[in-house]
Amino acid sequence: MNPNGEIITVRPDVAIDTLQKLPNYVGISSQTAGSQGISMNIVIIPAGAKARPHYHEGFETAIYILKGEVQTFYGENLAKSCINKQGDFLYIPPGLPHQPVNMSHDTDAIALVSRTDASEQESVRAYEPRACEPIREPNLGS
Repeated sequence: MNPNGEIITVRPDVAIDTLQKLPNYVGISSQTAGSQGISMNIVIIPAGAKARPHYHEGFETAIYILKGEVQTFYGENLAKSCINKQGDFLYIPPGLPHQPVNMSHDTDAIALVSRTDASEQESVRAYEPRACEPIREPNLGS
């Protein structure tokens, strides 16, 4: 908590490990700045990489793509997708499963990410899409 009402400056220089398996530079959080209802960080999706499928339980996410092109699979079984590029803003509602994928094999994608979760990683949950039903062979009789 910031009881003195001071401006806090944060200069992250080391990425943290996250459940999403992407380099994450935490800027504003309850731990770094004493925030109570928001976090903000830089996420890098390395060239050719993708995040682990996940969702944020009970918290909204706002993203601004600083660099690159990202395809995000989302929804039940990650069946839907959208493509976003530098300059796009994205909104992800609470609890929506998603998996961002860097579409480039030689350039990192970089995003500014903010959540209504001051603890940053506390609300992240892994998401495992269901496997597709096996294809059944037609019953042609005996």
